[in-house]
Amino acid sequence: MNAPECSLLTDIQAAIVDLDGTMVHTAPDFHVAINRMRADLGLAPLAIDTITHFVGKGTENLMRRVLGVDYGPADVERHFQAALASYMAHYTAINGDYSSVYPGVREGLDALRSKRLRLACVTNKPIAFALPLLEKTGLRTYFETVYGGDSLPRKKPDPYPLLKVCEDFGLLPHQVVAIGDSSNDAQAARAAGCRVLNVPYGYNHGESIHDVDSDGIVSTLLEAAHLVST
Repeated sequence: MNAPECSLLTDIQAAIVDLDGTMVHTAPDFHVAINRMRADLGLAPLAIDTITHFVGKGTENLMRRVLGVDYGPADVERHFQAALASYMAHYTAINGDYSSVYPGVREGLDALRSKRLRLACVTNKPIAFALPLLEKTGLRTYFETVYGGDSLPRKKPDPYPLLKVCEDFGLLPHQVVAIGDSSNDAQAARAAGCRVLNVPYGYNHGESIHDVDSDGIVSTLLEAAHLVST
């Protein structure tokens, strides 16, 4: 189903915002850390576009996709733990060094906050990476709650993290809008009963975001804020 033209979303009391590909362009960090890990394993470097297509479903999935370029399923599992440990060390060392905040993000968060919306960040990024990145980019203070991919029993596209935020905030799902760059965000929001807006510039597993079932495509977080009414 193609995303419809954007229209005003009413009775919204909170926004759940994704991190990678929505607020911060983190693909360059992934590129550096993954290729340093691959060098440790004696593998050739990958192009950033290839890596970007693997982003969004959590670190374990990312490692298996990256190893799958070179190995079959059995060898992927054989090398998985070594690759994961190497990647985690390299990513920790450079987290945020090569990343940048997308245009309109700070303005959008300011606009959402000025409408007195409660804000949460829900990402599939491990919380040990998500919090330092939010701090480094100056975005942490916007969010009352931050959940990483390993903070809860299930991660997006499962609706559980979004429903947990609704519970935390004491709100019904239809009072909450999720804003993200991928089908993970849209599927989680639809399953939870939240509204959802998608940005077109992030990492949707190499697929067009315009084919995702959402309440609309917005060019920036600032445009998303303009479409929200309490």
